[in-house]
Amino acid sequence: MATKKTTIYEIAKIAGVSHTAVSMALNNRPGVSQATRRKILEIASKLNYQPNHIAKTLVTKRSYIVGLIIDNIANPFFPELTKGIEEKANESGYNLLLCNTGQDLEKEKKAIEMFKSKGVDGIILTTVTVDDPHIKPLIEERFPFVCLIRHPLYPYFKNKVDYVVIDNFLGAYKGGKHLYRLGHDRIAVLTGPMNVSTAVGRTQGFKKAFEEQGITLDPSLIKECRYSRSQAYAAAVQLLKLKNRPTAFYTEDDTMAIGVRDAVLEAGLRIPEDIALVGFDNIEMSALTGVDITTIKQRKYEMGVTGVTVLIDKIEKAKPHIVNKAVLEPELIIRKSCGYHPNGYKR
Repeated sequence: MATKKTTIYEIAKIAGVSHTAVSMALNNRPGVSQATRRKILEIASKLNYQPNHIAKTLVTKRSYIVGLIIDNIANPFFPELTKGIEEKANESGYNLLLCNTGQDLEKEKKAIEMFKSKGVDGIILTTVTVDDPHIKPLIEERFPFVCLIRHPLYPYFKNKVDYVVIDNFLGAYKGGKHLYRLGHDRIAVLTGPMNVSTAVGRTQGFKKAFEEQGITLDPSLIKECRYSRSQAYAAAVQLLKLKNRPTAFYTEDDTMAIGVRDAVLEAGLRIPEDIALVGFDNIEMSALTGVDITTIKQRKYEMGVTGVTVLIDKIEKAKPHIVNKAVLEPELIIRKSCGYHPNGYKR
């Protein structure tokens, strides 16, 4: 015989509260005390309560699903970010769908269309370009979305797009000051794709650190490597062959830094004795013993939590809508790849 499913009305009767209070407690909504919430959850657990998501969707007109669009699922940057998004979404009663675009704007468009066709309540975008053509329709439709990591830069988007990012300019500036103080001024800069805000900010910030000292970086040593380990490796191989080779490399993510490290070691050179190296992101691999890459730390988990919180607030209209622009502060993580010693800088 089929087992009768427990309802919120039964839980309410046992708990001595209204069914509305039970709904708020089970869906982690405000409006009930912590003591009452705990009591309701304990009763629901004992009765093996299973929510009826179909009924919930029909009543609320929501799917309680959010979509996440990333450009490269193989990039070690994304697991911690995604973990923050998923854990906070689940805590708030939402599930997560993920789509990978491979840095392809057409795939981004198809991902947005697919998510909308699936009835997601909102979308988190980590793939936007500075003039992303797919953002304007979302704004005009008032479809809930948040940009994470990157954000559009064109004037049209000002005060129209919610985003959560790291201060890329400041992070790169800190990395540049670090290398300058260690005595480097002939530095190879391997950038991300220059049509995204992260690469724009990280390039400008790094240059600014040297411009303040009256130093203009050699433009022939600046290569666009699109956050690709293989492209960074290939660029480093060629740059290390120069008669007047760079004394340091600054890469705008740690994946490219690993590619540079491979090229330096294959050339028979030493890090940091012959070549200093600074990355960006602080992925797990950069901290491994023997790798020890100096890098700029992004608060990936916190960024994910903040991004999905902003999105859910938009979906539920929990707060009067204002454009949210959260810019988190980066941290310079000093390791062995630059030859820094605790007793101070060279200059």
